[in-house]
Amino acid sequence: MVPCSGILVLPLVQSYTRFDPRLGVSNDIFDCVGLCGSALLLTPPLSPLPDRVAQEQCCLAVMENASCNQGVAVAREQRACDMLFSGSICEPKTAKTCCHCCLLGRAAMEQGLSCDLDLSVAYQCGQVFQTCCLEGLPEGDANNTQGTLATGHTGALCTADPLFDIRLYLGGGQCSHHCLGNGTCACFTGYKLKPDGRNCEDINECLLGSHDCQLGERCINTAGAYRCQREISCGSGYELTDSNTCKDIDECETGAHNCGLEFVCQNTPGSFQCQPGRQCGPGFIEDALGSCIDINECLSHTGACPAGQLCINTVGSYICQRNSPSCGRGYHLNEEGTRCVDVDECLGTDGVCAGHGCVNTIGSFRCECRTGYIFNSISRTCEDINECRHYPGRLCAHKCENVEGSYQCSCAMGFKLATDGRSCDDVNECESNPCNQECANVYGSYQCYCRRGFQLSDIDGITCEDIDECSLPVGGHICSYHCNNTPGSFHCSCPPEGYTLASNGRSCQDLDECVTGVHNCSQTETCFNVLGGFRCLSFECPPSYRRTLLEPITCVKFCLPNDVSCLTDPVHSISHMVISLPTIRDFNRPEEIVFLRTAAPAHSAHWPNPHNIIFDIQGGNVQSSFDIVKRYERGAAVGVVRQVKPITGPLQTVLKVAMNHVTSGVISHRNIINLHIFVSKFWF
Repeated sequence: MVPCSGILVLPLVQSYTRFDPRLGVSNDIFDCVGLCGSALLLTPPLSPLPDRVAQEQCCLAVMENASCNQGVAVAREQRACDMLFSGSICEPKTAKTCCHCCLLGRAAMEQGLSCDLDLSVAYQCGQVFQTCCLEGLPEGDANNTQGTLATGHTGALCTADPLFDIRLYLGGGQCSHHCLGNGTCACFTGYKLKPDGRNCEDINECLLGSHDCQLGERCINTAGAYRCQREISCGSGYELTDSNTCKDIDECETGAHNCGLEFVCQNTPGSFQCQPGRQCGPGFIEDALGSCIDINECLSHTGACPAGQLCINTVGSYICQRNSPSCGRGYHLNEEGTRCVDVDECLGTDGVCAGHGCVNTIGSFRCECRTGYIFNSISRTCEDINECRHYPGRLCAHKCENVEGSYQCSCAMGFKLATDGRSCDDVNECESNPCNQECANVYGSYQCYCRRGFQLSDIDGITCEDIDECSLPVGGHICSYHCNNTPGSFHCSCPPEGYTLASNGRSCQDLDECVTGVHNCSQTETCFNVLGGFRCLSFECPPSYRRTLLEPITCVKFCLPNDVSCLTDPVHSISHMVISLPTIRDFNRPEEIVFLRTAAPAHSAHWPNPHNIIFDIQGGNVQSSFDIVKRYERGAAVGVVRQVKPITGPLQTVLKVAMNHVTSGVISHRNIINLHIFVSKFWF
């Protein structure tokens, strides 16, 4: 026998292994049934393992599990872990560790905290914490987080067997969170059991509305719990903390202020203040930038100097100075210098009125101005009267030009001054034949105009130039194909083959070679007219199909009684249609070109429901230029083939369209329509 910390263990009989990444050793699968003093019975071996290592590992695992269970029991009964056993060397500190972890779980349950431990603890401590925390949950919560394992699961069944945790640890268990015994699994708080009765999934409290977030807070789901986050901004000067509260930002501490070097920053709730860092001397005051500036006492102090004295500001102070007599404009001091007397401006030799009459007044003067002038009392001068501006439209018929002391009249181009010197008479310019073709005299001018097919030159407005109708912005639409300019007119032409000029002399109309007989189709071919030409086509029905007399050309399936492949083929008929399309110049929306209607209305026996009809394109869709949409008209399904992209001809393609009848999700029969599409290189 091999000793195990003082306990005798019988040697192993057989064992087989599997690698367990949690232990770092091969342990698959030890099924220890007894305690360390019992024989260790093992299932048939898969590979050899030394007996001593297997005995020691199994023994230590059983002892550790039993010691942990004993510590949990003490925590449940005494709610204290100080009086735990400490005798044998085979009893490690596991019991006290599990006791403390269980007390933590029960305390978390009593305080309403989550049973999902966020601390970084050992795996066994985390399991004990969650087990003891879940034991105190209300019965309703237990029902939401427990479930019985289905009997079809493989591996160890969830049980209260003391050795179950060992088997769960070594070989893998069925419960993802916690096992309650009797095949019943439980989940941690914030989780719910999945339908498999084993695994747990997170409960989204935000989605279910089972949260307690207040108005202005937003619920954010987390694993096993949730958190409330404030939605409204804290405002300027505050920041949102991890506890979802608004905290003042100390701009002075963070340096987010704009106080100058001569100021001291002082924090306030939501803001800050800049306090002066120094004091200014007498006669000075501090400005907004912290600089000391002079105080103007003459302005800031009322009556700074006695009556009769003048206040003069100085740097940091001011002085008072005695007043001396000062005469205003138009006066001067008398010889004694004691009083002001009038100045006679008219006695001067400088000619204050510039040749006009001068009249002296007390303290000033005025000028007697000549006709056509007016005296300006501000500048004391005679100024010219602008008669054209003072009497607009009353002096001259057309133009008025001011001159010194008077005015003159003149006429606009195309007029001449009348004998009264004020009125204007019209001049007939057409008498001198100034125009290239036609001339029309108008009041004050003349107008040249041209005959049809010509236009007046933009250079001189006289010469008539031929209008090139073909090069006008709308010239491309004057003629369908080609425009030929002629002096004063134009004529249109069409392509040399396949078209003829219409009676309006502008449009080109297609020449139907099949009707006129100007084609070279053989007797076995059918002539089909297309835009700008014709096509000789021959359609043969495939095997097991017969051609009908219906239009368009249609081949209907005719199966022999024993032809299984023919009978099981869902294709019922194959039709051929020839379509000729122009090259659309201004393509800006889908063009509907073909309408495919069902053979019978929706209430008939063949087509019981229009919703069972499905149209699709199976081939020939060049650059996805076509599509097909379904409509309903008079109870029947209609497939509309549309051109959805611009196509530049010439182009030829066979668009294969299928009309499918679906029954119970399976195509019961199908009609194939081959659209032989010919796109002309012309737009007409």
